[in-house]
Amino acid sequence: MTYIENVFICISVPLLLSLLLVKGAQRKYTLLLCIGMGICMVSAYVNSYFMVLYQVDGVTAAIEISPVCEEILKLVPLLFYILIFEPEPKEITPAAISVAVGFATFENVCYLSENGAGNFTFLLIRGMSAGAIHILCGIAVGYGIAYVFRQRWLAVTGTVGILGACIVFHAIYNLLVTAEGVWRTIGYMFPSVLILGIFGLRLLLPKIHIRLE
Repeated sequence: MTYIENVFICISVPLLLSLLLVKGAQRKYTLLLCIGMGICMVSAYVNSYFMVLYQVDGVTAAIEISPVCEEILKLVPLLFYILIFEPEPKEITPAAISVAVGFATFENVCYLSENGAGNFTFLLIRGMSAGAIHILCGIAVGYGIAYVFRQRWLAVTGTVGILGACIVFHAIYNLLVTAEGVWRTIGYMFPSVLILGIFGLRLLLPKIHIRLE
């Protein structure tokens, strides 16, 4: 049996202690990382509750329940950060990614605690798929929220739309990896491929902008 609360304390305490010695952006993003891990722990209980409530199996819960619960819970601390501290738009995406990294890291640690670390190939694939899907959703939420909050009239409806898109995207990933054959392979690959695509697009956009000028 894995006691995720003990795992969370073991990982988060050194990070929280480091907040006493760091300042500025490092302190903020370290705290958001710990919050992301805490959100992952909370989501495990929320997912289990709804799984029992609706009497569904693990596959159905992964496709229909987990994406909704996890994406909503990851969005809550980001919205709190935006509404209370009013960061600059350029600070929102790194904050969203920090929460997503904390969530993905703690999820992988819990998986290792439960299943061991003997199969390196599978764990590498998991890191590039299950971990990457949270990072990908964090990137989407960060860029999306940074844009819609600049347009006050679009803030509420835009946030709901971004959340819905991430939920659907997450559910599609879970559906693919629970399938068999080539669809599972596609599911494993596409989060990392899209992250690389976003990275490449960011490198190209300044060059395109210069040429247009």
